[in-house]
Amino acid sequence: MAGRTFPVSWWELHRDAKALAWRLMDKSEKTGPFKGVVAVARGGLVPATIVARELELRLVDTLCIASYSDREQGQVNVLKSIEGDGTGWVIVDDLVDTGATARAVRELLPKAHFATVYAKPEGRPTVDTFVTEVSQDTWILFPWDSEMQEVPPIARGR
Repeated sequence: MAGRTFPVSWWELHRDAKALAWRLMDKSEKTGPFKGVVAVARGGLVPATIVARELELRLVDTLCIASYSDREQGQVNVLKSIEGDGTGWVIVDDLVDTGATARAVRELLPKAHFATVYAKPEGRPTVDTFVTEVSQDTWILFPWDSEMQEVPPIARGR
């Protein structure tokens, strides 16, 4: 994938996940409280923990899906699901990219509220709530996939 790399620090991810919690709190004030959080593992685990804390939700489950190998998205493989149609649950993931994973999640839990921290244009219509949109050609480098190192200035990469 050609394009930009957008590194996100632990602090920035925490801030953005907390902003997601604010949006979800506003939503729950209109529609009723969520009964729990479903984290899309693995990327959604950290943001879901932050959302669960901020919304004081103690019921947390996981939906385990594999769809990426390195930076390439492949076939969506559901490793673990949860029972029910998603009523009362908020699904949390780190990112919606093309929407392939999100569509699989929607099929499994069609009545859940789906929220992501980051969204790309192709996947954005598949989620109900997100915080930050990035361009489709941007690779978000999450803190769990990176470490501190020296990098050249942006202008040198052109």
